[in-house]
Amino acid sequence: MQTSAETLTAVVIRPATQQDGNAIYNFLCDLEDTTLNPTAFRAIFRHNLTNSLIHYLVAELNNDVIGFISCHVQYLLHHTGKVGEIQELYVRPAYRGRRIGKQLMAAVDNLALEHGFINLEVTTNQHRTATVQFYEQLAFHPTHYKLVKSLGA
Repeated sequence: MQTSAETLTAVVIRPATQQDGNAIYNFLCDLEDTTLNPTAFRAIFRHNLTNSLIHYLVAELNNDVIGFISCHVQYLLHHTGKVGEIQELYVRPAYRGRRIGKQLMAAVDNLALEHGFINLEVTTNQHRTATVQFYEQLAFHPTHYKLVKSLGA
């Protein structure tokens, strides 16, 4: 079994490609605890890969995708600048606790600096208390409420 140090040095963070779609689909079904529409997922994933304002990164270990993060960029009037929002972050359960989520977040931090974001935002479900603690350890602060209106579908 690998030690934590070996795992850290062997993990590669890279942009996602079309070939990562199946792994990411499975990650998001697990994250959302549902079966997402695979046809709709593939169409949106393919479309978003070509959008320069959407960044998908994967964590890879020994040619196996073990984690994923997405960051959507918006130019917001009320911030008068470019804001990145983490939409999804997932690490396969067998690899949690090995700082892979932090490595994915560090890659997004670097991307934010490189592209001149003025801040990063993230929203998480209220019942995910460990997730809130994870983000707070990374200097995120609970400054806003997010309200959601379901429109069907």
